[in-house]
Formats: sequence, C-alpha cells, structure tokens
Amino acid sequence: MLRVRAPRTVPAGIRRALTFWRRSIQARVVASTLALTAVAVSVVGWVLLQQTREGLLDNRVDAVVSEVGNEMQEARNRLEAVPGTNADATAQQAELVEPIIARGVARDFDVVLAGPLGENTGRISDGGARSSPGLDRSSVPASLEDHFSERAATAWTYTTIRTVDDDENVVAEEPGIVVGSQVTLVADGGTYTLYFIFPLDEQRETLGLVTRALLTAAGLLLVLVAGVTWLVTRQVVSPIRMAREVAERLAAGRLQERLRVSGQDDLARLATSFNQMASNLQRQIRQLEELSRVQQRFVSDVSHELRTPLTTVRMAGDVLYDARDDFDPVTRRAAELLQNELDRFETLLVDLLEISRFDAGAAVLDADDVNLVDIAHRVVDATRPLATQRDVRVVVRAPDHPCLAEADIRRIERIVRNLVTNAIDHADTAGRGDEIVVEVAGDDHAAAITVRDHGVGLAPGESALVFNRFWRADPARARSSGGTGLGLSISLEDAHLHGGWLQAWGRPGEGAQFRLTLPRHIGQTLTRSPLPLVPVDARPSTAVSR
Repeated sequence: MLRVRAPRTVPAGIRRALTFWRRSIQARVVASTLALTAVAVSVVGWVLLQQTREGLLDNRVDAVVSEVGNEMQEARNRLEAVPGTNADATAQQAELVEPIIARGVARDFDVVLAGPLGENTGRISDGGARSSPGLDRSSVPASLEDHFSERAATAWTYTTIRTVDDDENVVAEEPGIVVGSQVTLVADGGTYTLYFIFPLDEQRETLGLVTRALLTAAGLLLVLVAGVTWLVTRQVVSPIRMAREVAERLAAGRLQERLRVSGQDDLARLATSFNQMASNLQRQIRQLEELSRVQQRFVSDVSHELRTPLTTVRMAGDVLYDARDDFDPVTRRAAELLQNELDRFETLLVDLLEISRFDAGAAVLDADDVNLVDIAHRVVDATRPLATQRDVRVVVRAPDHPCLAEADIRRIERIVRNLVTNAIDHADTAGRGDEIVVEVAGDDHAAAITVRDHGVGLAPGESALVFNRFWRADPARARSSGGTGLGLSISLEDAHLHGGWLQAWGRPGEGAQFRLTLPRHIGQTLTRSPLPLVPVDARPSTAVSR
C-alpha cells in the first residue's frame, strides 16, 4: 500500500518573514552589517580577552614567585640560626613549615612540605609530608613532583586546588598556581621541598568582569550599529521606494506623477532626472495618442466618406458589367477588371471600418454557444471553389461530438475563413502541398481549430509579424483570393475580443500552422489548448513554436 506524504506547509509567520526578507533591501543590509560587525567584535573581543588573561596570569606568577622567594629566604635564615648541636629534625621541620602555614592562612595560600630526598625520592605520597589544613595534597601536580625528585631550582606550574572536609572528601575545586622550592635542614642534612599553592580567584573575577564588560559593550555596539545602519540605509532606500511608487503610478497611466526633489545630492539629481524622463515620456505618449486619434479618425472618416462615391461607382460599374457582352473585347475586359477591383475596394473599406472600430474600442460581441465543427465544415464548403481553382484539397478532421464554445459566430467564421483562404493562397501544389488540414478539438476548458498547410511556410521571426497590418511574407506573391492584407490583423483582434489565442508556427519549405483557441465560456482564462501549435508531422529536432 502506497502512502502519500502530505506536502509540508510553511507557517504564515515564516512565510511573511521570508517575503519581507526578499523584498526589503534595508533589512538585508542591516542584517549583513550586523553579522559582519558581530564577527569583527567577536574576533577583537577574543584577542582582548586572551591578552588580558595572559597579562593577569603573568603578573600573578611574578608576584607569587617573588613571595615564595621571600618566604624561602626567611626560612633559610631561621634554619641557619639554629645551633647544630641542638638540632632536631622533627623540630626543625615544624619550625620550618608551621610559620609558613600560619602566614598562608593570613595571606590566602597553602603549603605542602615533602621530603627528604633519598630512597623515597621526596614524594608527597610517600608519607611524612605536612600541609595546610583542608588541602588535598593531590593539588600538587605529579609533573612538578617529578621535577623535584632530585635537587632542582625553584619552578612553578598551573594546577587545580582541591579542598577537602574532615572525611577527606573533595568539596571544592578552583584554579591556582603551585610554586616549588627546596631547602636543606641542619639537623639531618636532608633536602626538603616546599610547595606553595596560590589561588587565582582574584584573576578569575577580574577576567569575568572584563568579559561581562566586553559583552555589554559588544551588545551596545551592535545595537548602535544596527540603528546607524538602519538610518543610513533609510536615507537611501526611502527615495528609491518613492521612485518605485511613482514609477508604478506612471505605469498605471497617471502620467502627471512626479518625484519630490529636495537638496542637491546624488539622490536629488536622480529624482530630477527621473522627473525629466517622466515629462519626456508624458509628452511623447500624448503625441502618440494624438497621432493615433488622428489616424483612427482619418481612417474612419475616409472609410465613411468613400462609401458614397463607391456606391455611385458601383452602380456605374454594375451597368457596364451587365452590358459587357455588347462591348468589344478590350472594353469588355476593362469592365470585368473594374468589377473585380470594385469588389476588392469594397472589401478593403469594410476591413478598414472594422479596424477603426477595434481601435476605438467600439467592437462588441454577440455571444452564443457555437459548434466549431459546424463552422469548420461551412467555411471549407464556402472556400471549396477557390481551393478547386488552386488545385488544393481541404480536409476537415473533427470529432463526432460537438466542440462548443461561447462566441460570436460571425467573428469566428471570419477568423476561420481568413485562415483557410490564406492557407490556400500560400499552398504549394507540388508534392503534398496540395492538402490543407483543418482540425477541430475541444476539452472541458477550451476549444481549438488548427489550419495546416504545406506551402512556402514562414521564416524565423515571421510568425510574430504575420499578424501585422498589411504585412506579407512574400510581397511578390499574388493573392488568388483578393485579400486586403488586414485579414489576420482583424482575426487576431477578434480572438482577443473573445479572450482567446491566435498563434502561428511555420518553417520555410515545410508550411505553416495557425491555431485558434477559445475558452469554453467568455471571461475564463486560457491556460492550455486542446491542439498543439507545432504540427505532429513536423520534425521534432527542428520544430519551433511561436
């Protein structure tokens, strides 16, 4: 049994934070500055703490070594003052260590007496050692005992001072310094080692105080840096945000919007340049709008004004055309040409009027449910005489069921008719170019019609230009259908009016395919088409859709 793991959802708070992080350059600059400052402060603080620690320990070592030297000199003086005949080893040991232990209690240090050197190598654990009360004798490191296993000069090392209770249980540990020095008793001539153990409580407290001061200073510094960075970036980001807001309003059509200029710095100069650019754009856009209105009015007025003389000329042309059998061959041919050109001229006027309605935004839809299969068959039947004249066969491939879409049937028929007549115009009667395929398909969201020919095709980039007004891929190629050059432009506007797509694909020598895609209901957004834009018979290695 397969288990489907549910997708993880990001909490809303985290999502908002990530969105704010991506969109706010000010937050990223402040965070980056804080991170770099924290790294720098950490490195500097660590170096300062190391130097402070080393300085405190060096001063403490110098002080305790000097104090040990004084204690040892005083001990030697006392031992030398004892007469040799009255010398007792045990009494001399007591006389040696007891005063030092007493002073240690007053001066906060401990003492351990080990020795004498000989068979037992003078170790503390060998017995006979004396020490300050409450001191664990293991506070003296073994490495220092090894150093004094024979006669040696004064030496010191760091250690851990352990304090014990009456039951010899360790109750406290603290860092310290132990200094060892040797002395010779007069009574037995033995060499004894005195270990002086000094705590580092004061140095530890001082280092802790310095550490807390550095942490406090670092925290205040980070807050100060964050505030300064926020203010500095705000001075730069705020004008940029204002420029973005003004640019958005300009893009929305509010061309009168401008930035407020204050000062004479770089940002003020940028605002001035932005305002100048906006003014120039506004002026040029107004000029273009005025030219467009003049052009649209001119096309509309000319189209309307030409209809009256065209009607008169049409009446005269019809009379001449009806009487052409009574004319000589030259006059008869002239009457036929006049009739054909009048038909083409009238079609051109109709297209121009339709284009002017699109430009003026006056085009409306008379929507109803239409069957694209029926439209495809009707258009093919209507254009069959033209296809027969060009020796081209038009085939319809459609499903047995209706392909319905909410559309204006007149406009959809016009689109399909333009596509089929263009395919006939550009068909290549040699080889397989004599077949044009009109395919219809639909699904729950959209319905589509494709018109595929195997004629001259389209060069790279021409699939985007083919819908331009009066554009022709080959200006030297004659139009067998008498087109005006506005058919595809009007078709594209009709498709957009329905919220649909009209797209083209083509390759030189392999023909072209046009695809019309309509939503099932007006107002729906298209996301896909039931039919591919690139024909299935195109070579996949070079097929390109546009």
